[in-house]
Amino acid sequence: MSVNNKRVFYVKYLAHPIYVDILKARSDVRLDRIENESPEAFFAPILEAAHVYQVGAARDELAPHFHVHAGLLKRTPNLLIVSSNGAGFDPVDVEACTEAGVLVVNQSGGNAHSVAEHALAMMLTLSKRIIQSDRRLRRERDVNRNDLVGNEVQGKTVGIVGLGNVGRRIAALCNGLLGMKVLAYDPYLTAAEMAARGGEKVELEDLLKRADFVSVSCPLNKGSRGMIGAREFSLMQPHAYFVTTARGFIHDEDALLGALRDKLIAGAGLDVWSKEPPPPEHPLLQFDNVLASPHTAGVTREARENMGRIAAEQVLDALDGRKPPRIVNPEVWPRYAERFRQAFGVTPG
Repeated sequence: MSVNNKRVFYVKYLAHPIYVDILKARSDVRLDRIENESPEAFFAPILEAAHVYQVGAARDELAPHFHVHAGLLKRTPNLLIVSSNGAGFDPVDVEACTEAGVLVVNQSGGNAHSVAEHALAMMLTLSKRIIQSDRRLRRERDVNRNDLVGNEVQGKTVGIVGLGNVGRRIAALCNGLLGMKVLAYDPYLTAAEMAARGGEKVELEDLLKRADFVSVSCPLNKGSRGMIGAREFSLMQPHAYFVTTARGFIHDEDALLGALRDKLIAGAGLDVWSKEPPPPEHPLLQFDNVLASPHTAGVTREARENMGRIAAEQVLDALDGRKPPRIVNPEVWPRYAERFRQAFGVTPG
């Protein structure tokens, strides 16, 4: 077996050290680490030789010149695979990768339990007005509990936008634990598929009008960018809460600000932002009925280890010529397979 003939690199961090442990057990794989501040003389030869780029999913934590765009792809002539640390792939221009014959994979499902639990926790905290009670107690004396009457979640209706790995887990928790009715919008699934995942298929407009909680868990792409704007918030019920653990830019932050200011909705739980982390002076952070976290829904010890493990296993499967299970751009496969054959002498899949 050739030593270090398969080249993998990453920038700044990995989901979990288990990724390094798994790859370093293979004598035919070399793993290089680059820092955001690394000089070009150091990283240029690594990019030129690389077959796999294990890329961080958080766009604002990665230096712009290490985002996967046409410019970087020109500097990585041997690159075959871009593997995202997480389910998302914000720093990756998928179309540019497809044009270059580069396979893009993610780790969808690896943190589904953690993200779903976070979404449910936000719903409960908002509905029971726990965050408002906490803030009042820290600021005031003789707080009147009758000013903080909340609502039970039991039996209410949740509308889930995106019934994939995370969405289906949210549906299971809401229905199984709390007897909630689950409405779901997902243009990629049939009514039968959505029913099997615990949701009633409806159109987005219907979901927004009927739901007591709207939970967004779809990926960010051309179809979902800006999907929840002023019109969509105006369709929600005044007592309804908006929760998102998906990606920034799916909802319009200015439109949400207006909906909260005009009391069109009861509050919001936000784990994702257009700039991450948001600054303390962000207008949405000034509302007591906004529960905020800095994109930490999937950041648990269990999820991090799971993501690191499945990322390493998927990369090794791909380098060994097997077809990986979490392909983002399947249309690239014929071109990728030919490039893989040229690199390693075997046709994958």
